[in-house]
Amino acid sequence: MTDEVLFIHQLQDASSKELAFKTLVNQYKERLYWHIRKIVYLHDDADDVLQNTFIKVYKNIDSFKGNSKLYSWLYRIATNEAISFVSKKAKAQNLDITDYQQQITSNLSSDYWFDGDEIQLILQKAIATLPQQQQLVFNMKYFDEMKYNDISEILNVSIGSLKASYHHAVKKIETYIKNIN
Repeated sequence: MTDEVLFIHQLQDASSKELAFKTLVNQYKERLYWHIRKIVYLHDDADDVLQNTFIKVYKNIDSFKGNSKLYSWLYRIATNEAISFVSKKAKAQNLDITDYQQQITSNLSSDYWFDGDEIQLILQKAIATLPQQQQLVFNMKYFDEMKYNDISEILNVSIGSLKASYHHAVKKIETYIKNIN
């Protein structure tokens, strides 16, 4: 029995669930926070989505069958929660997701928690212009340095499609940056 399988059993066993879940949160909260933050952009929103993600994980851990890695399952939940959050925010302002994200990134420098420089701000604005799928693939590959196999498992998209999405994202970002001047 692998360590992951043993850990999943602990998460699904009522007698060890609380302690195992605290371990899970401590192990994944920072990585999931930054993954979510790249989708929702703002610290407070990322905190809310992270909390919702862990609530959903806690409620649904018993239905986890182990068909994917636990890590992939957590990222899939976090990604879906973040996208749903952004969709609701955009809809409340009668904007599509891309317009909403561009609006958020244009105010990003005023966010107390944003500590990037001007180049980072330009990159975030460029990423916000991409379609959702390209944003996700670019962030996971470029920032999180994930392998295509892992991204494929998280997003349930073929590796070939992911490579194409990443390539198109890079080209669009390069064009955006060149057109700034």
